[in-house]
Amino acid sequence: MKKVISLIMLMFIPFMAACAEYEEGKQYTKVSEKASTKPEVREYFSFYCPHCLRFEPFFAKLKKQLPEGVPFERNHVDFLRAASPKVQAMLSKAVVAAQQMGMEEKVVAAIFNYIQVQRAVITSEKDLRNIFVLQGADGEKFDKIMKSFSVNSKANQMKKNQDYFSSKGALTGVPTIIVNGMYRINNQELDRDNFEEDYQKLTKYLLALK
Repeated sequence: MKKVISLIMLMFIPFMAACAEYEEGKQYTKVSEKASTKPEVREYFSFYCPHCLRFEPFFAKLKKQLPEGVPFERNHVDFLRAASPKVQAMLSKAVVAAQQMGMEEKVVAAIFNYIQVQRAVITSEKDLRNIFVLQGADGEKFDKIMKSFSVNSKANQMKKNQDYFSSKGALTGVPTIIVNGMYRINNQELDRDNFEEDYQKLTKYLLALK
């Protein structure tokens, strides 16, 4: 009987070690009692944020490592001082439009480049239209989709998500990752020597956490 109990304990040791590896309030913070309807990893970011641009290659890798069926959602914010809230809200719509047109990665990279590399200024929807067209989009389709209910609805939801977590003190800067609408990853507490691996492991851990 003792041998059986010892064998069972040995089976649980790896699981217990994995659980002990991450601690609420340290590597992650519970920021809401309400989970998202489906598992998700959501990045709160801004095209005006240099750190967000630097994290782009890393998040592209993270997206590929997510379990099947778990989306990586971009949530653009409007609280940076580099541009007016109106322009930043327009950029949120552009992200949604790019998603619906099947060209999210190309357009997001192009907008980052336009703002942070070329140091160009976006003042109107016409500037965004030009960026889309240069990436191969149909201009008239862009005009139509930017006015659509679906784009405006999802952009409004981005704003609601932002305001919800801001009101809870969970969203004070970008980039910020929130998993399943409940858990914020605390970058500064992760292993500096194996940051990418630790980040991926923690993300998967939080996706499975109830």
